[in-house]
Amino acid sequence: MSDLRDAAMTAKAWPFEEARRILKRYEKAPPEKGYVLFETGYGPSGLPHIGTFGEVARTSMIRRAFQEISDIPTRLICFSDDMDGMRKVPGNVPNQDRLREDLQKPLTSVYDPFETHESFGHHNNAMLRRFLDTFGFEYEFISATEFYKSGQFDETLLRAAERYDDLMKIMLKSLREERQQTYSIFLPIHPETGRVLYVPMKHVDAAKGEITFDDETGREWTLPVTGGQVKLQWKPDFGARWAALGVDFEMYGKDHSTNTPIYDGICRALGAKAPEHFTYELFLDENGQKISKSSGNGISIDEWLTYASTESLSYFMFQKPKTAKRMHFDVIPKAVDEYHQQLRAYRGQDAAARFNNPVWHIHGGEVPESTLVVPFSMLLNLASAAGAEDKAAMWAFINRYAPDASPETHPDLDAAAGFAVKYYKDFVKPSKVFRAPNPQERAAMEDLAARLRGWDGGADDEALQSLVFAVGKEHGFENLRDWFKALYEVLLGQSQGPRFGGFIALYGVSETASLIETALAGELTA
Repeated sequence: MSDLRDAAMTAKAWPFEEARRILKRYEKAPPEKGYVLFETGYGPSGLPHIGTFGEVARTSMIRRAFQEISDIPTRLICFSDDMDGMRKVPGNVPNQDRLREDLQKPLTSVYDPFETHESFGHHNNAMLRRFLDTFGFEYEFISATEFYKSGQFDETLLRAAERYDDLMKIMLKSLREERQQTYSIFLPIHPETGRVLYVPMKHVDAAKGEITFDDETGREWTLPVTGGQVKLQWKPDFGARWAALGVDFEMYGKDHSTNTPIYDGICRALGAKAPEHFTYELFLDENGQKISKSSGNGISIDEWLTYASTESLSYFMFQKPKTAKRMHFDVIPKAVDEYHQQLRAYRGQDAAARFNNPVWHIHGGEVPESTLVVPFSMLLNLASAAGAEDKAAMWAFINRYAPDASPETHPDLDAAAGFAVKYYKDFVKPSKVFRAPNPQERAAMEDLAARLRGWDGGADDEALQSLVFAVGKEHGFENLRDWFKALYEVLLGQSQGPRFGGFIALYGVSETASLIETALAGELTA
């Protein structure tokens, strides 16, 4: 075993821990199918959201870690449950009245309210694939509709008919008595209305692979379970899909965790080994509510990418997947800066430390260098202080601080400057509240402005930081945090801010002195 593989086998990063669990499945013999199969599922009942991306990103990280510790080939399947019946109309799509006409139909038979694809399911699948492709994921896409109709699922469905009683026993234990009376693992697609029917079975003929039932009007029908004329209820479908495909790993949210014994039981009853699974905590919006694709709360993929890079989102997804995280716009700047801090740290790390660094998992081991020589939080404050309306205004200040930098040589910095302007306009500018200084703060700021007017130390952020510290101490600030908070609130209209010496170096020494004088004259509060 190579030194690199040795380091990977002991890495503490959670993707490696999961990868080692998967490898243990095959410690005696490699998989008969010739590969290890990772799967991620998607319910296309609404527009794709960040949680969906998180599943694929995290699963890809585990897959990459597995490839580092094993030579067994791997596949990643993204499975869309687009044959599910549309139970309700999402609140964030157009043409809702027309959509209501297709309630209970499979999503791939539902009218597309955007009128760009043959169905709502096809539209949402296209949205899913578009943003997965944007991030460069390597995956294979499978549509449940095609899976059922093409016959790929037939063998498993026939086995489900043969073992109907065993599968029903597993399901009935989890249901209330009232629900038990009408429940069936099979959901027929009505031959005339095309709707998914939730009706009890009158008879299941295992030999013929057929079911007999009455529709809502009392009319009797007999249908084969194969060929897409019948689908499985979602919980049996979950486990049956694992059995049919030979899935080795799937992750899902905490809201699925109580169903894990059911999924595993269905899979085993159909003659297959249950996969490894990983339960992650849910994403919450700024109010602590679960992010939902039907209600459209929280941040969308496109919204995050309006204000930050794809890698910053991947970094956010890497962090503590078993801890609930609030996803709102204020988390973006922190994610950007921490991602670049890890990029810079990576260069000086040994193999063991690199395997534990988030950027190894984000980039699959091919880690680029950071060209963000100014933190994103600092760029935000620069945009705020300068009232920047475009990147060109930002670069006029950046070049004073980093004269050798350019959009061509520092693409990270150029992109971040553009993102900072957008973020400032949409989030910072509308919420800025300036205040007047108290007498102690005014005296200290007058002193700081005077010292900056006489400064001859150049754009040395460390020296400037020491100067700001010295002024605060000399003017009696027992807690220097109060001094810096005053600077942020009086000069920038916010209670938190950047390392102030770095801000002066970036914004300009004389420009900062002018900013202080403007604030002391009351022009900012006005």
